[in-house]
Amino acid sequence: MPIEIYSMDNKKILIKFGEKVRSLRKERNLSQEELSFRAELHRTYIGMIERAEKNITLINIEKIAKALEVDIKKLF
Repeated sequence: MPIEIYSMDNKKILIKFGEKVRSLRKERNLSQEELSFRAELHRTYIGMIERAEKNITLINIEKIAKALEVDIKKLF
């Protein structure tokens, strides 16, 4: 598996997005496991998003928004 390297600006975007996902997840009292189940994604993938280790796709952003029951715009 290749190591993904991001510029500092890109990393900031990933950090902000991950923080938003974590914040909304915690507001709803969901574990990473429960969010992953609702979004049909792997639990470790959710953790990697929250820790800004993954550059998430638009399809998976939509899955997470639906699982959190928020408009996709709320994640940005």
